[in-house]
Amino acid sequence: MSSNMNILVISHMYPSSQKPVNGVFVHEQVKAIVKKGHNVRVISPIPYVPFFLDKISMKWKKYKLTKPQEIVEGIPVYYPTYIAIPRNLNFQTSGVRMYSGFKQVVEKIYKEFEFDLIHSHVALPDGYAAMMVAEKYAKPLVVTIHGQDFQQTIHKNNKCKNAIEKVLQAADKTTLVSGKLNRIRKNAFPVLQDDNFSVINNGVSDFFIEESVERKLKTEITLLSVSNLIETKGIDLNIKALSKIVKHYPKIRYNIIGDGPQKPELVSLAKNLNLENNIFFLGTQSRQDVKKNMLEADVFILPSWNEAFGVVYIEAMATGLPVIGCKGEGIEDIVEDGKEGYLIDPKNVSELSEKILFLVSDLNIRQKLGENARNKVKASFTWSHKAMELTELYNNIHEEKSLERDL
Repeated sequence: MSSNMNILVISHMYPSSQKPVNGVFVHEQVKAIVKKGHNVRVISPIPYVPFFLDKISMKWKKYKLTKPQEIVEGIPVYYPTYIAIPRNLNFQTSGVRMYSGFKQVVEKIYKEFEFDLIHSHVALPDGYAAMMVAEKYAKPLVVTIHGQDFQQTIHKNNKCKNAIEKVLQAADKTTLVSGKLNRIRKNAFPVLQDDNFSVINNGVSDFFIEESVERKLKTEITLLSVSNLIETKGIDLNIKALSKIVKHYPKIRYNIIGDGPQKPELVSLAKNLNLENNIFFLGTQSRQDVKKNMLEADVFILPSWNEAFGVVYIEAMATGLPVIGCKGEGIEDIVEDGKEGYLIDPKNVSELSEKILFLVSDLNIRQKLGENARNKVKASFTWSHKAMELTELYNNIHEEKSLERDL
């Protein structure tokens, strides 16, 4: 069936002029789908801002300043507001509130853009709201699970879990960004049919693939992490591992890109371990600067122990970096231990320092693993590959629906 469908994407994770990197991976997917011949409109709901909140919080001020509609790199995006209760209280009703906030925008879009299919990112709230749209307009629904639904929301309370289950039952297909999430789904919702689920990993932007460098032997090795500075990312484990490695390589450098609540704790840990001359906190950086740092680094280390997928690993791999991640996490879909990098047991500092030391001490291994990593990404993990997988999924759903109508 047709390779040019009209698709309505619903995702609160999406870039805007106020938040240019928010949900950039969803935007990359949308751009790749458009390149495959589909037409797309995006609804990216944002919280309604009470009159005083924008005065006391930069986050809320940015929501307030977001225009109702923008064109983001050729993609028409709508930013309707809905009532989001702070701290996600009463979260089980968030999908209904989101639908109330954007249903008129959907009506307006449908008049000039009769969508064939709805694709929502995350089950709650977006998927729940999308389910209500799908019911009203009798359109098929695809939902993508990115991690939060299964790693946090289903554990909030039974009402939240039931709301997510309702969405998964209503969706024609649910895609999950990693095998790890599919394992969680089987345990959490054993009654749901396996046929309705498929793993489609995230992809990497061509921006990270288009350049590579030949990493040569040098006296100062650079390790790199790009991450939110939160406990589950394992940055503290890297710092502890580094305290062992400096004994052999006193000039080793470790660059940490990102920010977050754990930063003060990490800074003081580095200080206590006398690593101030080795560890550099570079803060939040633009994609250009992230890529520049990746091209200058020798090894990418992120022993995150609660990772649904981790696009940053494939971005690093695209620039030719060997990577170190954890077993049992989303990264397992991409990295074969010993081939494109190493997978270690979560929270195991001695194993982590051993693998870093192994890579640091051998240029040939770094080059070989880095080359394997880059080749693997180019062969299977570009957004173009992922858009082909999604197009096949969309077409299968459309054909099934056509057959149902014909019967």
